[in-house]
Amino acid sequence: MSYLEILHSYNLTALQWIAIGFAVFLLGLSKSGIKGIGIIIVVILAFVFGEKTSTGILLPMLIVADIFAVIYYNRHAQWNIIKKLIPFMIIGVLVGVWVGNDISKIIFKRLMAIIIIASVIIMFYTESRKSTKVPTHKLFSAGTGFLAGFTTMIGNLAGPISNIYFLAMRFPKNEFVGTAAWLFFIINVFKLPFHIFIWKTVTPESLVLNSVLIPAVILGFFLGAYIVKLISNVNYRRFILIVTAIGGIIMLFR
Repeated sequence: MSYLEILHSYNLTALQWIAIGFAVFLLGLSKSGIKGIGIIIVVILAFVFGEKTSTGILLPMLIVADIFAVIYYNRHAQWNIIKKLIPFMIIGVLVGVWVGNDISKIIFKRLMAIIIIASVIIMFYTESRKSTKVPTHKLFSAGTGFLAGFTTMIGNLAGPISNIYFLAMRFPKNEFVGTAAWLFFIINVFKLPFHIFIWKTVTPESLVLNSVLIPAVILGFFLGAYIVKLISNVNYRRFILIVTAIGGIIMLFR
């Protein structure tokens, strides 16, 4: 099929195109450092394409946005944290590949919603304690890494999990964004072969769709990077909590 024929084969309405365009614009904003809105992106794409199919459509655009993020925030990355989390994230991804390959759409959707809501509750709990103590126990890093790997594989939903970790670590906004950028660039590239060869959710057709949407991702990224500069560290934490909570409620009741 030709390029246009592939796009037409998706049978998307004008409203769906607008929704998708808005979602990938938000993706750019998210990767620039405006965290918490990733859930809204997942909800929109899952609504248009279905839960599992949407994960493959989203992944290549995540990688493109990750590339911009690691270039822009590279000097702020905390590699000691990345090295702690990556091994457990890889294990989580592998478990997610196995579980997600045969899971039904209904269970998949419910699992995604439960993960989001649980993450939001934990985030609000940790913030309400107003403790300045940084967790140092190995189980905290191991558990967070595993859950982040598992959730990113089954639904690109590691954002709330990683947000909890970085909020708990009391990272300033630039270290927060820079560390997350490298962490998810590495893990998203690791996920790609599983989406291509096992789940078959990344296809030549889905990449054609991605190519149309990537300019919106780039626009969102640079606008978001400008906005992040204007937000204080305190307000940045509050924003992450509020937007993540809204996204979790949307996913639960959609």
